[in-house]
Amino acid sequence: MRRSLFVMMFLALCLPVATMAQSGLRTEGDVATASGAYEAEVPVNSQGEADRNGALARALGNVLAKLSGDRSVMTRPGVMQALRDAKNYVASYDYRQDQSTSASGAPSYRTMLVARFRQDDVDGLISALGLPLWPQPRPKPVVWLAIDDGSGPRLVTVQQANAARPLLNRAIERGYKLGLPTGSAAEQALVGAIWRQDTAAVARASSRYSPPMQLVGKLYRDKTGGWVADWVFVDGGRELNKWTTNDSDARRAMAGGADGAADALVRRYAKAGAATGAAGTYTIVVTGLNSAEDYLRLAAGLRESPVVRNITPVRASGNRLELALELTTGLPGLNRMLGENGVIVPLAPLPVPIDEDAAPGTPPPPASNEYRLR
Repeated sequence: MRRSLFVMMFLALCLPVATMAQSGLRTEGDVATASGAYEAEVPVNSQGEADRNGALARALGNVLAKLSGDRSVMTRPGVMQALRDAKNYVASYDYRQDQSTSASGAPSYRTMLVARFRQDDVDGLISALGLPLWPQPRPKPVVWLAIDDGSGPRLVTVQQANAARPLLNRAIERGYKLGLPTGSAAEQALVGAIWRQDTAAVARASSRYSPPMQLVGKLYRDKTGGWVADWVFVDGGRELNKWTTNDSDARRAMAGGADGAADALVRRYAKAGAATGAAGTYTIVVTGLNSAEDYLRLAAGLRESPVVRNITPVRASGNRLELALELTTGLPGLNRMLGENGVIVPLAPLPVPIDEDAAPGTPPPPASNEYRLR
């Protein structure tokens, strides 16, 4: 009987780590938009399941980027694997049809998927993957932008917010907001200081606004007809970042200001991710398996974890089963992902013998851990 149970477990665990099906929740409304930190909207080709699942993965990636502040979050270990299960984190989703006009005057349409994710589950994923966290609430720096399109530099104020829309929207995509000055006569006279990048003069003029952060930029044409934007980001009188963006499209050159400011804020204020260990293959021992149902429940529970890439049964003895788990994090990351209701409960770690013949500097083998079936 024990042998047959082990064979059953071997077959169950060797199945691919699959995505569990979940039907999305459709919320009807006049206009669906993503406004919170745990919401995102992405273009989608259709409302079919395959396109929707791909869009949900991109939307969850955008949420992870906003929460961590890391625009390269997709390259971090385990993130791409976790996005395959994006639909399991969805609280609700909806569609929106955007209409625009092409250069020829013909109308064009684009379907947007608006996804809202469960905060507790996403927070647990961030912790399990060891991602940094950019705390909420976030500051709203004032952007002092002067644009010269050939007729001299002019200050962009709240009255000309549409002119700065690419910059303001990109900041929202990065998880924070930018403010614009009201445009008083004294502020209009500040254009020269902005063009000289006199951050001290700008900071004095910005003292009426809170917080004491300024994104100072000037946008102008270069000799080839493209656009150049020079930026300085200042926090409490301290220059945190200085950079230049170039593009043939003024909108993209302008949007680069939001990225540089976000990068500076993340470096200064984001909290480092919790230690989760290195990706690799780890051996665990699970006790408390007394029936075929226990084996199948263990298999299903482990397959649900996005940090588990592969499961290989090693040996069974009594009510104990030894498994080799290929993980995108270390065992601490697995334990965080399991949470309080995981299928297994970690117990004391098992000792690992030291290889006396290993070359100097060789990392020790991953420690085996003992778990109990919940």
